[in-house]
Amino acid sequence: MSLPLRSPLEQEIRRLIAVAGPLPVARYMELCLAHPEHGYYRTRDPLGRAGDFTTAPEISQMFGELIGLWAASVWQQMGAPRTVRLVELGPGRGTMMMDALRAIRIVPDFYQAVDVHLVDINPALRAAQEATLAPVKVPVSWHDSLDSVPDGPLIVLANEFFDALPIHQAVRLGSGWYERVVAIDDKDQFAYGTARLPLPRFDLLVPRLAQAAPTGSIFEWRPDGAMMALARRVRTEGGAALIIDYGHARGNVGDTFQAIVHHAFADPLQTPGEADLTAHVDFEALARAAGDVGARVHGPVEQGRFLQRMGIESRAASLMAKASRETADDIASALQRLTGSGRGGMGSLFKVLGVSDPSLRQLPGISDFGGEEPAA
Repeated sequence: MSLPLRSPLEQEIRRLIAVAGPLPVARYMELCLAHPEHGYYRTRDPLGRAGDFTTAPEISQMFGELIGLWAASVWQQMGAPRTVRLVELGPGRGTMMMDALRAIRIVPDFYQAVDVHLVDINPALRAAQEATLAPVKVPVSWHDSLDSVPDGPLIVLANEFFDALPIHQAVRLGSGWYERVVAIDDKDQFAYGTARLPLPRFDLLVPRLAQAAPTGSIFEWRPDGAMMALARRVRTEGGAALIIDYGHARGNVGDTFQAIVHHAFADPLQTPGEADLTAHVDFEALARAAGDVGARVHGPVEQGRFLQRMGIESRAASLMAKASRETADDIASALQRLTGSGRGGMGSLFKVLGVSDPSLRQLPGISDFGGEEPAA
């Protein structure tokens, strides 16, 4: 009987489990996405119809254009510094940045002040970004992390970045909360399990959830480090960050760990390194982490509301007026997908969070209509 074919990454994960025992879900996710040789985000271009998923900038130019106008407005609120770092975390193929830069040409002083910095670990996507942005007349630099972006005032854009950061999961059992792990079962397959000992003092970390959650509940969290580093940067250097992702405005129990292959859901424990692994973003946790380091938090609001405030309906009407019937239908469909709440709509599932230095009391599209309730 022949043995099943195993990818190099699966063999590596099996070796780690054999040596050190079951892996926390966070470590498994980290290896699948960012392993130096075999990680998903190290080895392929995952975007578009031929890939595994499609992001908002790939749906319509309107998305990136409005993000560019948002950045221009923030720059003016910052006092129009002569140089500003325009940073994008996880910039895909560079589509959003290209659309944003095209839009901000209507603000020539901002366009001349911009110094673009792209943070990405994927060689294939870096090549695509370089090709996409070849025509622009502003400096463009690449980085593995935000840490290496030079000091100075900055505007940070992060669309579908935080959902791909590794999550920890805890399972509530009768004797407490236990970290969820990936083990090898008696059929020699990857399977979920729980750590041998409970997480110490976990009930005190999430008291609201811990008291009400029934046995078997799963709670997810991401370490605060990435959000704190970003928030600390805009607080100390001056500027703001715009975070757009799918998730919930308030932390709750539930298992959102998932894999996407060819635009369809798959088992996260199958074909490690060959599927996009994600989990919903807890915007309450992001906001808390940003506030803890002294940054000002704005929102979150639903993506549909944000884009409507930024003028997407007027922009769509303008584009449709000059388009063929077929192209106009495509624009209308893109508008519905970006702002709608029905099946396939991103308008309510995706949230928008702003983080800024304390001097910026309002951010366009998020907090300049004060008094509204945050996204549900």
